[in-house]
Amino acid sequence: MHVQTSSLLEIMEALPDSSTLLLHEVSWAEYEDLLALLPDNPRFRLSYDRGILQIMTLSPRHERLKSLFIPLLTVLTEELNLNLVGLGSTTFKLAEAARGLEPDDCYYIQQAERMAGRDSIDLATDPPPDLVVEVDITHPSLDKFPIYASLKVPEVWRHDGAILQFFRLSGERYTPTPESGLFPLLPAAVLAGFVQQGQEHGIIPMIRAFRDWVRAHR
Repeated sequence: MHVQTSSLLEIMEALPDSSTLLLHEVSWAEYEDLLALLPDNPRFRLSYDRGILQIMTLSPRHERLKSLFIPLLTVLTEELNLNLVGLGSTTFKLAEAARGLEPDDCYYIQQAERMAGRDSIDLATDPPPDLVVEVDITHPSLDKFPIYASLKVPEVWRHDGAILQFFRLSGERYTPTPESGLFPLLPAAVLAGFVQQGQEHGIIPMIRAFRDWVRAHR
């Protein structure tokens, strides 16, 4: 990285919504320094992959689409008598892999009882989230899947603004799957329909319709 951290912060603040800044030759120490200067900043998403740093800014469209998943997951886990722990855009990083990132949303489901009430996560000893939700409207320059694979995240749901896909970790790579591994009753195409309903008609009609569907198919 050929700019000082203070100058980089100024550049970041000037970035418009839905934009991407890609930096090369960024050390792990520089990445951690930048994270320390941006605690809980909701405007940026940072992804780091062995010297490459991607900085993304969000948009109202991105946030509106992302907001539809937590009520859907709440209904789904409640109706299936499962627990749910959401950690939002918590930074997950692993120094030995020289990789880290902030998901749009992440959840513990199978590991919910273990992780409930935790205020800090150390992937050297703690499990990764069971599920990550990514809203990639701007088509980021840095492929996040190898980062998630190195962190051993079992499942990723990715929505690009038009298409929703489910991916499961197989070995060191993610493969698309028509149904969720965490919720075998749930096809991606079905969930995509309810997400579309939420975009067009709001959250409450979406929740009511999805709850009826889950009860009919559980």
